[in-house]
Amino acid sequence: MPNEFPQELHAPAPNDGLRRALESLHLNFSLDARARADHARDWWPLSIPLTRRGDVRAWPGAVVHATSTDDVTATLALAQRLGRSVTVQGGRSGVLGGATALEGGIALDLTAMNQVLEIDEVAGTVRVQAGCFGPDLERALGKVGLTVGHFPQSFELATVGGWLACRGAGQYSNRYGKIEDLVRGLRVVLADGTDVSLGGRGPRAATGPDLVQLFVGSEGTLGVITEATLLARRRAPNERRAAYAFTSMYDGLEACRRILQRDAHPAVLRLYDAVESRRHFEDERCVLIVLDEGDPLFVDATMSIVAHECRDATALAPALVEHWLEHRNDVGALAPLWEQGMVVDTIEVAAAWTVLSALCDRVLATLRAMPDMLVASVHQSHAYLDGACLYFTFAGRPASDVEAFYRGAWDATIRAVLEHGGTLSHHHGVGRNRARFMPDALGSAFPLLVTLKTMLDPHDVLNPGVLGLGGEAW
Repeated sequence: MPNEFPQELHAPAPNDGLRRALESLHLNFSLDARARADHARDWWPLSIPLTRRGDVRAWPGAVVHATSTDDVTATLALAQRLGRSVTVQGGRSGVLGGATALEGGIALDLTAMNQVLEIDEVAGTVRVQAGCFGPDLERALGKVGLTVGHFPQSFELATVGGWLACRGAGQYSNRYGKIEDLVRGLRVVLADGTDVSLGGRGPRAATGPDLVQLFVGSEGTLGVITEATLLARRRAPNERRAAYAFTSMYDGLEACRRILQRDAHPAVLRLYDAVESRRHFEDERCVLIVLDEGDPLFVDATMSIVAHECRDATALAPALVEHWLEHRNDVGALAPLWEQGMVVDTIEVAAAWTVLSALCDRVLATLRAMPDMLVASVHQSHAYLDGACLYFTFAGRPASDVEAFYRGAWDATIRAVLEHGGTLSHHHGVGRNRARFMPDALGSAFPLLVTLKTMLDPHDVLNPGVLGLGGEAW
């Protein structure tokens, strides 16, 4: 977690009825105040000042540490009977409040379900429990020369189940795909405790709608993912790096578009505006860093296309890529900034190339016009044939109401994004912080999502409020 609670916490007394019910099922659970407080939060930035003050807005009734799918089934059946909410949790590395347990509810921690169950070296797949952390999965695969290739910034902190629940993206996703591209099968426990297996029979199927994808991105609102079958590739035998400087974000984005639309997919293709380039690379221009890995023939072809499309830019030392690799997962400054009175966050969205530059300009202008805003910046982090992800960062020092400033920055940004036809989220998910925008983001499709929630979880047991389903949005 970004910071720690004070030593003394004043927790409400545990519910004896809940304790007796959990004991009767022989589940591994905790009623300890600190455990309950910790499972009442994730990495949502607004939780940082609350944690410093020892302010727990909602105390879960218990933390259940599941060790098997049977434990998950028993917990959900119990929650149905007692009418208590269940918030499924992995590493709780989400930044949108989606893994925060609710008042009196059950925090269902899956991190003890951390086994790599089966590796198929011929097909190139791995079956793994949802509570397995990224480094543990990669170590197991590395022993046989394989990799999933999914390396999000939260790699050390996040679990496979979390990747799937939020439709996550790794930093090498241009080459390997987002998590929804890598999943082949799931084991899911429904709200009533029903255990179902989905997919996993081959690379593609024409047997009705893809039920695997129904649960990918559902953020624990439709079912609890307990196992997943993912693609695994041979570890790359070759790597090349390059860096370029552009005079404007527009020129850099156009180069990225041309590269992708020539079917070149370098694993890393990240373009930073002048503000972020100055901060990360001490360069006043817009820096593009490029890394590709794989078969030497493909890598050479990809990097040749990149060089051709960046021919009008200034070539920079490839050592900039090494600098990025060394610092890419460093989030240590987040909590200190908030504790110093700064309000800092990131907002990632996606849009078509057609509107990307205009959207970029509009959001930055909107954020920079806000009173008490100190800086707003952007980089392009993941690119596709038809568009890309923009990753905005803002920092301000509000004179009074921190929460009002924070929500104002989010409201202004998302309004601008949706007006330009962009997506509400690209890879962080929705959680509770974005839930209020879901009806506008999905439009006429939102009632269909509500119907699915009602059918699968009629009593709103599973993570109520997340995705704007089954409870009030924040």
